Amino acid sequence: MANENNTIQVIMLPYHGQGHMNTMVQFAKRLAWKGVNVTIATTINTTQQMLSNISSSYKSITFEPIYDDTDDSQLHIKDRMARFEAEAASNLTKVLAAKKQQALNKKCLLVYHGSLNWALVVAHQQNVAGAAFFTAATASFACYYYLNIESQGKGIGLELPLVLPNPKLIVQKLPKSFLAYGDNNSNTTNMGLHPLVLWLLKDYGNSVNADFVLLNSFDKLEEEAVKWISNICNVKTIGPTIPSIYLDKQIENDVDYGFNQYKPTNEDCIKWLNTKEANCVVYIAFGSVARLSVEQMVEIAKALDHSPKSFLWVVRETEREKLPANLIEKMSGKGLVVPWAPQLEVLAHDAVGCFMSHCGWNSTIEALSFGVPILAMPQFLDQLVDAHFVDRVWGVGITPTADENDLVTREEINRCLDELMGGPKGEKIKENAAMWKESAKAALEKGGSSDKHIDEIIEWLSSS
Repeated sequence: MANENNTIQVIMLPYHGQGHMNTMVQFAKRLAWKGVNVTIATTINTTQQMLSNISSSYKSITFEPIYDDTDDSQLHIKDRMARFEAEAASNLTKVLAAKKQQALNKKCLLVYHGSLNWALVVAHQQNVAGAAFFTAATASFACYYYLNIESQGKGIGLELPLVLPNPKLIVQKLPKSFLAYGDNNSNTTNMGLHPLVLWLLKDYGNSVNADFVLLNSFDKLEEEAVKWISNICNVKTIGPTIPSIYLDKQIENDVDYGFNQYKPTNEDCIKWLNTKEANCVVYIAFGSVARLSVEQMVEIAKALDHSPKSFLWVVRETEREKLPANLIEKMSGKGLVVPWAPQLEVLAHDAVGCFMSHCGWNSTIEALSFGVPILAMPQFLDQLVDAHFVDRVWGVGITPTADENDLVTREEINRCLDELMGGPKGEKIKENAAMWKESAKAALEKGGSSDKHIDEIIEWLSSS
């Protein structure tokens, strides 16, 4: 594109982790394509990995290491985050000061992950604008923001309770796991909530102080949630943040995320999928954090054993011992079990007819963007909200019913798979999924809602 924006400076501060990094880097690519200079301030290890994958194709994207994470692997997440703040803040200040000079008479913007609230303070001290970037759905953002305000006994001048949308999702009636993390029996603090959840609530509450709130979604997908939260903060949906080759195809060389913490097994997965007929494979992946119980892993395995459907199942090495003995050998003819899979390539493959997912937001919006029906098996936190929308609002999937022991049985799994991949309900779900795929593409095309929001940010930065 034209380089009329080539003095605009945007600095990005991602949160650690592949999913958080990739979504922000995709936003960086889109800004760079529009002529904006982007500096990604991150850790030494991430910088080393990203330089070879990104910089050669995107000359206006640079990386600035501001933190040495070499010794971080043994630290608890809270200790890691505290150390990151303590050591990175001064280096970030220097980066912002330098980039502000390069911006000449234009504004400068720090895009920071929503959990790094201290970065907004650093930015404003340098007279730099701040944009909180969240990798959750707009609806989840609204729910957590609302609950944070409610927990403090504050009024927010809006109609209460927050109800999103039809069919109604009433925040206070969400399952307990929406306000828990992993093991519900783990340590809790005041309000009976896990400390991580209280931390999350604070992050969402503090976001109102940012100049922008950026969300990896698009307006048509979450109209009611966007409208509700727009009364509180300057929200901009800028997604889906998926490589351009899969959607609008406007950005040259944007063919993958570019950051992968796991050992690639692309060739094995795609070769195997190439041997399968269209829409016959169940793709199963529960993200990089969720830990299913041994009993649930067994039920999934038995369901797949009893089903005639082929499957590609991602099982992390740390979870592999939960699989029934000899499962891999027994079902090698119709199934492939791998420690990692190239999810974009898998979801884009014609052979995949269903995605059994934990409904983390990155996985959910990827499935929506590829038009793949979802068997929703949320585990905790915002995954509960995502699953509600997948099943009852967007109509792109089915949520199985758990038994009295909170277990989704093999019979229930196969009932849902049969509906998704065969029955009349499955056909309607496929139609809905195809419709949302086109809507995701339209949002990023020239003049689409997300494209316009990005242009609005650039125009604001261009003003003196």
